[in-house]
Amino acid sequence: MQVYLVGGAVRDRLLGLPGGDRDHVVVGATVQQMLDLGYQQVGRDFPVFLHPKTQEEYALARTERKQGHGYTGFVCHAAPDVTLQQDLLRRDLTVNAIAEDEHGQLHDPYGGQADLEARVLRHVSPAFCEDPLRVLRVARFAARFHAQGFTIAPETQALMQQMTAAGELAHLTPERVWKEMEKTLLGPSPRVFFEVLRECGALKVLLPEVDALYGVPAPAKWHPEVDTGLHTMLVLDQACLLSPALTVRFAALCHDLGKGLTPPAFWPSHHGHGQKGLPLIRALCERLRVPNDCRDLALLVSDLHTHIHIAFELKPSTLLKVFDKADAWRRPERFAELLDACRADFYGRTGFEEKVYSQPDYVAEALAAAAAVPVKAIVDAGFKGEAIREQLAKRRVDAISRVRDEWTYDLP
Repeated sequence: MQVYLVGGAVRDRLLGLPGGDRDHVVVGATVQQMLDLGYQQVGRDFPVFLHPKTQEEYALARTERKQGHGYTGFVCHAAPDVTLQQDLLRRDLTVNAIAEDEHGQLHDPYGGQADLEARVLRHVSPAFCEDPLRVLRVARFAARFHAQGFTIAPETQALMQQMTAAGELAHLTPERVWKEMEKTLLGPSPRVFFEVLRECGALKVLLPEVDALYGVPAPAKWHPEVDTGLHTMLVLDQACLLSPALTVRFAALCHDLGKGLTPPAFWPSHHGHGQKGLPLIRALCERLRVPNDCRDLALLVSDLHTHIHIAFELKPSTLLKVFDKADAWRRPERFAELLDACRADFYGRTGFEEKVYSQPDYVAEALAAAAAVPVKAIVDAGFKGEAIREQLAKRRVDAISRVRDEWTYDLP
């Protein structure tokens, strides 16, 4: 019985990156032997165990045979006669197919160390194309290791294109697609993920609403980059700089989906695109089982981001309606995320990265002033029922007006 550390833990150590989960493969053992040693079995489709002390995962060496469609259509064979080389052969990328034994010696039968040195993501074997989830995994790794200079091997890129063209991605479950998206959006360079998917045709299959934005022009005065797909990726870049929140980053991805519905005859104008995008966001979120908090912020940003951009032009009463619509009184944290997404939208334009954008700060101050209006003073003054709400709205408008006057006085 031999135990090897495998996968990401070995890869990241060789790259000098912080280690994450530690996974092990066990060669030459049976299920009963593992149980006798105190390991707890957790795998249903193949034998995976938790170490009795560290709780790290240990899996028996196995081979896989394709049977059916998708990433679940495999028959696994785990037995003492399965070799380390056979186990590593079933893995996705060469950089993930390096093992380290208990003495620290590396076992690298498929050239993973050379590909780490060359900064190349390359599939281990033609069996790569049997699992459509690997298209998304490669895109995620390309995003994760973008800062280290990694690129996808041309032959691997070609396989990903073939898999997409063959319709393999249709067999992915929504939960797995979203899980890969979620991991990527929380990472350092999610833009790369979507660009890789677009290059192999997968973006059109998995996120047609985003893919449709490429080639759609916007007014050059406000969007020097012109292309709305490119703008969306620039906004996503800015969202990552501004906020670690998954909700903000997802909202950045979805904020302009409505522009994909504008008839070419009306280009480059996109009147009402925020509202037109709402059904698209709902459909996307339902299709991929996106969490409600991500969906709700994306809807708010699509609906209200143009209002924030022109906040100084809005009447105080109109800005109050924005606060009401966003439920800013009960959800101030979510409203703050809306403002972060608006900042990302403004700065996510070529040449706008250093421009002054004061609107969110003004809006936040106006909200604070309006929220500070005391309801008790209105009740104490003798107002009742609907009159209380009317007086509260009036005093909130007055509070917003005072803030607006201060801001507009100081503006150049």
